[in-house]
Amino acid sequence: MELYPAIDIRGGKCVRLRQGDYNAETVYGADPIEQAWEFVTAGASWLHVVDLDAARSGIASNREVVAAIAQAVPVPVQSGGGVRNEMAAQALFDVGVERVVIGTAALKTPELVVALAQNNRIAVGLDSRAGEVATDGWLVGSGRDTADVARAFSGSGVDAFVVTDIVRDGTLGGPDLAGLQEMLAVTDKDVIASGGVGSLDDLRALAGIEAHGHRLSGVIAGKALYEGQFDVAAALSVLSE
Repeated sequence: MELYPAIDIRGGKCVRLRQGDYNAETVYGADPIEQAWEFVTAGASWLHVVDLDAARSGIASNREVVAAIAQAVPVPVQSGGGVRNEMAAQALFDVGVERVVIGTAALKTPELVVALAQNNRIAVGLDSRAGEVATDGWLVGSGRDTADVARAFSGSGVDAFVVTDIVRDGTLGGPDLAGLQEMLAVTDKDVIASGGVGSLDDLRALAGIEAHGHRLSGVIAGKALYEGQFDVAAALSVLSE
């Protein structure tokens, strides 16, 4: 499993939200680029970068910061937030982002995902609340079942699914193992887990789940790293066991 340290950007700063609530924000640093370098220096081989402002508004107000990270670090960057059209996706690829995560647009304009996935590395972001995919910065319920959406995109050429449990995100309370196992059962694509990771034991539990021989390809860790629950080196050691 790959470790994806998370860098969530709001107002140009490195922040974390609790359960997707924009009013429950903790600022962890004024320089996301410096934070990116810290993660990479510690051994991270991927970074997960999100423009939180764009996720809610659709306006890529932090794109320059995302670009600076992608161009500065020697590891691939996976990035999303507010990617609602081809121009927004291409802008991220043009500045060096390796894989673009599309969430809201995957529900509203699935043909965009299908078209982009033919020649680019695209991940579908499935932000789930009680089994329902949410859109528009996690603020709006789509009425679509998370597993059903994964099934629908599995044959479309997408690179991966980034599955986030909104209720657990930022709580350090443990990931949704049952929900992630269901995801592994409905798609043969890479599944990257996000939300609730708070300990090395959580990482061990994630590494241990499987369905029909299919295991998680990666895990996103944010608050646990910022709060010192574990560091990158310890996480990588557990995931390599």
